[in-house]
Amino acid sequence: MDNEVEKNIEIWKVKKLVQALEKARGNGTSMISLVIPPKGQISLYQKMLTDEYGTASNIKSRVNRLSVLSAITSTQQKLKLYNTLPKNGLVLYCGDMITEDGKEKKVTFDIEPYKPINTTLYMCDNKFHTEVLSELLQADDKFGFIVIDGQGTLFGSVSGNTRTVLHKFTVDLPKKHGRGGQSALRFARLREEKRHNYVRKVAEVAVQNFITNDKVNVKGLILAGSADFKTDLAKSELFDPRLACKVISIVDVSYGGENGFNQAIELSAEALANVKYVQEKKLLEAYFDEISQDTGKFCYGIDDTLKALDLGAVEKLIVFENLETIRYTFKDAEDNEVIKFAEPEAKDKSYAIDKATGQEMDAVNEEPLIEWLAANYKSFGATLEFITDKSSEGAQFVTGFGGIGAMLRYKVNFEQLLDESEDEYYDEEDGSDYDFI
Repeated sequence: MDNEVEKNIEIWKVKKLVQALEKARGNGTSMISLVIPPKGQISLYQKMLTDEYGTASNIKSRVNRLSVLSAITSTQQKLKLYNTLPKNGLVLYCGDMITEDGKEKKVTFDIEPYKPINTTLYMCDNKFHTEVLSELLQADDKFGFIVIDGQGTLFGSVSGNTRTVLHKFTVDLPKKHGRGGQSALRFARLREEKRHNYVRKVAEVAVQNFITNDKVNVKGLILAGSADFKTDLAKSELFDPRLACKVISIVDVSYGGENGFNQAIELSAEALANVKYVQEKKLLEAYFDEISQDTGKFCYGIDDTLKALDLGAVEKLIVFENLETIRYTFKDAEDNEVIKFAEPEAKDKSYAIDKATGQEMDAVNEEPLIEWLAANYKSFGATLEFITDKSSEGAQFVTGFGGIGAMLRYKVNFEQLLDESEDEYYDEEDGSDYDFI
């Protein structure tokens, strides 16, 4: 579960970075995109950059020439920091981008992908090429398929655009009609016994393929087939309960084997796409259940959620993936930190008044609250879940609850906490108090 949370946070970080990089524009062709796959050699890329430096020295436009040479030098310096290539490869973006107020700003990003990349790229352009990062964001969850019929069974997996046949075997089951010299009852009993043994074997092989180190190694399971075997398997006590609870779809296919596998992938495409959506709905339904039952083991809004975090009471921290709130850090006259939150467009909110001195305090740091949470959630003993506003539950959470909340380990009385807090800092616009974090 922790690995899943970590991976979701990595995906969110890449998503945010892609959005920022796609907006960036440079003056001339001074923005370098360099992608090195896992088996690449850093020394070869350093040599290539040296050759590029020699070529770029011939650019006629002085401004463009200096910008390109500067970007190549920055890329070389960044590469020198790596003695060995990261196991999943490396993505570098270096160059001069034009800021909103028309000034040039030198930027350098080095990204170690959370899964292997199989692309090589060197591009000098007026924008960063983020296609390789966008590909990382495409669904890479692994789903298991069991295609079962009267002739045999195929076990397969699908991850992104890759389908793999894990195992298959054939079976010779007796047909329904009897043979001469056998009583109908005896024949029916033998037939049922063989079918039962077949389902048992399928259930055993399913465990071998889809459970590793006592954990299910796929996001979900799809059962497919042309006869009743798929439903028999789903209902069977022989089918491992850890796998049974992962079944997300049961589909009818016209064929067995690989043709049935391909058909099952097509028929279950919508179910696969909905897995993230379904997980989000389940999480928020559990959260709304806590609220409707008034258990006290929930909170919403920035103030209460951060107080609960501070107490170590948060089990699951739920945050809208596009939360825009900014976290401002101020220093008072005694050099204590004061924290304040505001939306980015509320410029007049980016200050606070020190009640002791009546002086306006300087903001010493500002960063998106969501980035601060992604960096610090572990130190509070919480897990972090990002949600979208695509589902009705997600939209309700964002509009009705401010896009931030938590499920708590124990009941917290926030009204009592509010009464106990001291009036230390004051904002002259709304008279709010701000607590230390």
